[in-house]
Amino acid sequence: MRTRLLLAGALLLAISVATAASPADIQNAYGTAARQANPGFTGFSASRGEQFFKTTHGAEWSCSTCHGDAPIAPGKHAKTGKSITALAPSADPQRFSDAARVEKWFRRNCNDVAGRECTVVEKGDVMAFLMRFGK
Repeated sequence: MRTRLLLAGALLLAISVATAASPADIQNAYGTAARQANPGFTGFSASRGEQFFKTTHGAEWSCSTCHGDAPIAPGKHAKTGKSITALAPSADPQRFSDAARVEKWFRRNCNDVAGRECTVVEKGDVMAFLMRFGK
């Protein structure tokens, strides 16, 4: 597991060092890591991403608690009340433009919501869900 996380981080770091990333670039890096960890990986699923996003995972929050069910509008942190910019790339193009920031965001928020790091498949699925908005 740790090896897969390091691999995903290395791929994302390579993307961010080379150029500004797009959401598709970051998701492709997660896909590469997922295929290396599991050659039977068949792709990301927006419906799995939506389910992950809207479901609690043992804690009291889900992603949608702060970001809303349709994350094309600004959200609000459930505990601090701090305003959160819209999460969907179509609503905020800067959201998924820096691979290192995306990894930091997933690490922090997955720990809050799931009490652990998200897998590369979970990250890619959530991105597939978020990338559906605005299409």
